[in-house]
Amino acid sequence: MEKYNLELFASCLSGLEKPLADELKSLGAKRVRPLGGGVAFFCDMRGALKACLWSRLASRVTLVVGRVNASDANLLYEGARRLPWERVIASGASMAVQAHGMNDQLRNTRFTALKVKDAVCDRLREMRGERPDVDTDQPDVVLDVRIREGRATISLDLSGESLYRRMYLAADDGPDAPLECAQAAGLLALAGWHDIAASGAACVDPTCSDGSLVIEAASVACDLAPGLARSRWGFFGWAEADEDAWGDLLAEADERFEAGLARVAACDAQDPSAPPDLAYVRFAGATTSSPAIARARQRAKRAGLRQVVSIELGDAQSAPDLVGRVGSAAARAMREAMADSGADSMQVSGFLVASVLPTGDRAQSEARQQAESAAFSRASTAAGPGATFAVAGGEGIESRFGVEPFERTTLGAGRVSVEVLVFDEPPVEPVIVMVPDSAGGAEHRVEVFESASEQFASRLRKVAKERRKWAKREGVSCYRIYDADLPDYAVAIDLYTGAGQASGNTYVHIAEYAAPSTIDPSKAQRRFDDVLSLAPVVLGVRPDHVFSKVRCRDKGGSQYRGAGRRSYVTHVQEDGYLLEVDLSGYLDTGMFLDHRLTRELVGARAAGKRFLNLFAYTGTATVHAAGGQAESTCTVDLSQTYLDWAERNMEQNGFTGEAHAFERADVMTWITECRRTPRRFDLIFVDPPTFSNSKAMGKRTWDVQRDHVELLIGVTRLLAEGGEAVFSCNLRNFKPDEEALAKYGVVIEDITAQTIPHDFERNPRIHKCYLVRRA
Repeated sequence: MEKYNLELFASCLSGLEKPLADELKSLGAKRVRPLGGGVAFFCDMRGALKACLWSRLASRVTLVVGRVNASDANLLYEGARRLPWERVIASGASMAVQAHGMNDQLRNTRFTALKVKDAVCDRLREMRGERPDVDTDQPDVVLDVRIREGRATISLDLSGESLYRRMYLAADDGPDAPLECAQAAGLLALAGWHDIAASGAACVDPTCSDGSLVIEAASVACDLAPGLARSRWGFFGWAEADEDAWGDLLAEADERFEAGLARVAACDAQDPSAPPDLAYVRFAGATTSSPAIARARQRAKRAGLRQVVSIELGDAQSAPDLVGRVGSAAARAMREAMADSGADSMQVSGFLVASVLPTGDRAQSEARQQAESAAFSRASTAAGPGATFAVAGGEGIESRFGVEPFERTTLGAGRVSVEVLVFDEPPVEPVIVMVPDSAGGAEHRVEVFESASEQFASRLRKVAKERRKWAKREGVSCYRIYDADLPDYAVAIDLYTGAGQASGNTYVHIAEYAAPSTIDPSKAQRRFDDVLSLAPVVLGVRPDHVFSKVRCRDKGGSQYRGAGRRSYVTHVQEDGYLLEVDLSGYLDTGMFLDHRLTRELVGARAAGKRFLNLFAYTGTATVHAAGGQAESTCTVDLSQTYLDWAERNMEQNGFTGEAHAFERADVMTWITECRRTPRRFDLIFVDPPTFSNSKAMGKRTWDVQRDHVELLIGVTRLLAEGGEAVFSCNLRNFKPDEEALAKYGVVIEDITAQTIPHDFERNPRIHKCYLVRRA
């Protein structure tokens, strides 16, 4: 093929089309044209190999073999068969075909791929006398077929595995790891790092997680080709690929990296055999997670950059010190490399503060997001004028900076989308709240949006001190600390002490009550963000162990909105029982703390009795009953998820066997059917939801105020002689219809006051509780 006559397409994360086009031009590509989701370009064979080796922004590089008529299957086959596959696929190479897109005649991508595979195999058998092997697991050649209306573009994937899967990633790194590499490389490109990463340049990531961004930054500065260590390529099965040309490109890349690494290491002036020292290293990251530090250092080692990259333990408090030391190293390197430049401080054009912060379900904890946003903001403030500040993701970054970014780009789409902001000015002076250290150390400086948040911090600290003393005295390990004590900070804060394998960990769960319509939503959001920033510092808990949800008041009760996080399952202890909780899913945690005394009441009355738990949720009351020596237990709930959870709670406390039954059913229907049998119970616990319209209930809905009479009549008919039921609900204005109940011989006794724990005394209407008997 003639020089520059190969048509290629480099795909990329959306939002990176223009930077990728610029990158390909710098690599010698011609007729470069950015398109949606990638860049079309032309080059020769050597240029195609070079693009694979050096592109930091492309996901894949594909060679367009031809475009054919795809109006129907026969035309697609004939068009694909006429293409010169003997000049494309090397002899003996195995192949696979992937198809994307559909039209009226080609509706099945597997069928489309099969027709193209048959056409290629038939062509090669005709031209070479042999049919290539098909290998869907590890083919030498992957053909890409894309259908658009009546045309098909058929290409050869020169990359093989995604170029975003950098060679410094470990085999067991999760599916999001390549995306993190892509976001890091994209952020650096949008921030102009490729231009400023000259001698003396420095990059700090104060929230580096597994270190991808710092490694990508050092790779650019050290002139390390992203694909240098890759051992498998899609073009290995390309007939036009020249092994000598590829060998030359690898040798050139090796030399460039060796020279670049030597240049950077010389500027950092340290012993190559010693671990990186922040006094010398100009590419540094910090994280609060010790396992993440170990993973990041291993990544740097696999990349060959360990001697110029430092990964340290740090948070928002230590961010200014990190920036100061790296900035001093950068200034010294700048003086050494540019002795006549006069640069003698860290405010040089080659200083970048950058972070890729997890968002959405990858963030897990909003408190962690706020802590990392604060760390980025503090590092940026410390870097000062003259530096560049770039961040992907994060919560409230723009509000923290108080200035407009000069670059705003969305990378990716849907679940993987993230907004990139690049600033050329440091943040405006923030509001600072000084928080005493919970362990007696130095005070913490916490950036907040509202000056009134200092009152919240003070109130939380005071209540937490009292509540911890009470909990220690009473042997309580999970309890409420704060419940809208200040009207402007309407949140409920609960503390969970880990048990079992989680022993030694402390978790905080924060539920925000929806602000009234009279409150400015943006102001309410700022206050909630301040709560998330202050709570972990005041309580001495890791930010990633603080979980939050928004509780919206609704007719008849309250619901959770927008937790939207992946589950975080751990274990806690109550009265010696090990219980599973999920602190981060859309559901409640799995244990209602306000019913602590109610569960103890059930356990105390259960000895020798046949126990029934209706609307059982996660079965915590069943655990107490079994622990209280109940003769048998039966746990009933409509949700299989909850039943499975309840069974796990029972099993991990040693309560197994035929004496313990778990039954999935609509409770009202179950009661009706059970009444027709001789089956009866001595103790029943009934804790129904306030309202439910579950699809599993059919057209019927549940309302505790409307339906409690029917429920309690049915419950009392299941009681054995002398039996009793404990009935509770969380409808704050609930009022039992005693007259109607009395007509059916149901006696109800209000014991609510006995079941409100000390940590819920501020809100005695948190639940209602009654003893129910049959007259």
